[in-house]
Amino acid sequence: MQRERVTEDIYVFTSELYAQVTAGLIVTGDTAVLIDTLPYPEETKQIKQFAEERLRKRVSHVINTHFHADHTTGTCFFRDARVIGHTLCRELLDQRGRESMDITRATAGDMQDLYLVLPDITFDHTLTLYIGRKTLKLWASPGHSPDSVVCLIEEDQILFGADTVMPIPYFVDGNYDDFVGSIRTLQKHQYESIVQGHGEVILRGEVDEKLSSDLVYLSKLRDEVDKALLADDSQKALGQVSIEQCGKSRILLNGAAQQLHRQNVFMLADQRREQKAQAASSS
Repeated sequence: MQRERVTEDIYVFTSELYAQVTAGLIVTGDTAVLIDTLPYPEETKQIKQFAEERLRKRVSHVINTHFHADHTTGTCFFRDARVIGHTLCRELLDQRGRESMDITRATAGDMQDLYLVLPDITFDHTLTLYIGRKTLKLWASPGHSPDSVVCLIEEDQILFGADTVMPIPYFVDGNYDDFVGSIRTLQKHQYESIVQGHGEVILRGEVDEKLSSDLVYLSKLRDEVDKALLADDSQKALGQVSIEQCGKSRILLNGAAQQLHRQNVFMLADQRREQKAQAASSS
């Protein structure tokens, strides 16, 4: 696991075991807030140890930015913390998250001490938390998943973009149009840095270019998918839509971006077909 100190009070931890997932620790005074956990227990336990032994801070709150297991699995290691998430995050964890946890515990020997924890503080649109000397502003940011949220540490102007901001936009468990809208909302603010849900921290001078490039990718992806759907063999044409055609590199996320892109292509194709069918039926 890698640890980076972003500001005096903010640390970012990046998994070396799975897809460069990130978690954030914000020192708020006498306690600390954890934004997401890492997928494997050993890494999340290292964060807990760092907070308690190195910083001498108890984690008082854990924020689940969305229900996906790679961001929520370790919540159970912070037994006394209040857990915060979107209303849909609680619902999805209680359904799909519970099923996923059962499978994980049954198939992975090092996951036996895990158990599911549901958020006990939920919100639908926005939530502002005043914890110690920090103000945390959370808002719904759907697209990657329906329950996705982002978190701005107001005093530092550090945005935890979660999976709304990744090296490549990924919406297979969400919705393309929602994703575009969420990124456009992020463009309305200025940030010192953005902590991505996966990958490196985006610094102030790179933020505008990063968000613009994500919108370019999504726009080109839609255009290429629409062209492929008009082909005689649309499935073959969809399979030939490359990540480079859409403005991203296949080497991102240690090469995982290529597979994420391919999944985006076929998910968007399904969404575009459904939109056209609905338009046809209503005309």
